[in-house]
Amino acid sequence: MIQQFFSIFIDVVTPVFGLVLISYLAGPRLNLEAKTLSRTAYFLFIPAFVFDIISRAEVEAALALRMITCITVIHLALALLGFTLARLLKRPREVVGAYVLIAVFGNTGNFGLSLIDFRLGPEGMMTATIYFLGLTVITFAVGVGAASWARGSGTGALMSIFKTPALIAFVPAAVINLAGIPLPLFFTRMTGLLGQAMIPTMLVTLGLQLAATGRPRVTGDVFVASALRLIAGPVLATLLMLPFGLTGLERATGILQSSMPAAVLTAVIAIEHDLVPEMVTHTVLFSTLASFFTLTVLLSVV
Repeated sequence: MIQQFFSIFIDVVTPVFGLVLISYLAGPRLNLEAKTLSRTAYFLFIPAFVFDIISRAEVEAALALRMITCITVIHLALALLGFTLARLLKRPREVVGAYVLIAVFGNTGNFGLSLIDFRLGPEGMMTATIYFLGLTVITFAVGVGAASWARGSGTGALMSIFKTPALIAFVPAAVINLAGIPLPLFFTRMTGLLGQAMIPTMLVTLGLQLAATGRPRVTGDVFVASALRLIAGPVLATLLMLPFGLTGLERATGILQSSMPAAVLTAVIAIEHDLVPEMVTHTVLFSTLASFFTLTVLLSVV
């Protein structure tokens, strides 16, 4: 067990954090901007990755629906837990919204897909991508909804979910897959090459984004909100997957995707809605650092 732990630590976790650390240190010295990389990944690499994976995926529609329903239930439970904890701690409305935002918005793209790729391989990536697409909808809906509720603003921003390039790419990919339409070799190679650029680009972008946040200041709220993501997430996933009958790779990837640190995008939403952005930003950085250890343990067990 100890040997497996250190093997996973060196071979799976270290490469992911190492690339983030390199960009974290080199980015400010080279005056690199995260915005250009993030937009390139958002509009090109991620849609190509989703199209490439989904168009070739061999998974039953009923199973995919069960997976998406399950991951939705898990994150709604996390949102409810975050709301309840914040209320019990008698936090003001905007902090309650921040708890809910952090609870549902894990870093399932940058971290989740990268770690699952290294740990479980191409088979795990297919199931992880299905969870990732489902989470894209639920996290934006609940996260932006909580931020809007906390500030009493409208929820028109929720409609932007359906303009997400990854979800747009999913539709033709699913049609091609279900209809068994063959694609020309030059096209599959193009989408494949673009998709392969997604993970390193997203990890470099994450390092640049974290470098801009400064050093984490760990308060009680930062610690509790981080625990929601890193501890409550996998615990709830493990329990709630039982009624859905998910086993094997579907179970492992679902638990892993539910245990990722808070996504950098939570800080962007918090700033946009003036939702205690300092607390949210520090939670992103602290939970990312803490996940170096929690994810190593989880990857050794799952």
